[in-house]
Amino acid sequence: MAITPLSDAEIDARMTKLDGWTRTDMIISKTFTLDSYLAGPALATAIGVICEGMNHHPDNLSIGYKQVEVSFTTHDVGNVLTASDFDAAEAIDALNYPRR
Repeated sequence: MAITPLSDAEIDARMTKLDGWTRTDMIISKTFTLDSYLAGPALATAIGVICEGMNHHPDNLSIGYKQVEVSFTTHDVGNVLTASDFDAAEAIDALNYPRR
């Protein structure tokens, strides 16, 4: 199945379904604020497992003190946003993680 870029209207519609995610050009990202440092590596590991299972990996996944930042774009079709980016974001948001 071919991966196709989403139109701006499709991107806008998908963004309304995401809590706390932002869009900058053709990248969506979110910073998760956590209740402890160790929650960060745990969340990053969970994100990695989800993305590996989906075969769609983050553009960036970084761990800071009590926070994790993740961003997506689809490199395979020229660094644009596709359904895969939003599907991964929705799966990550469904995680039960310790929030601050």
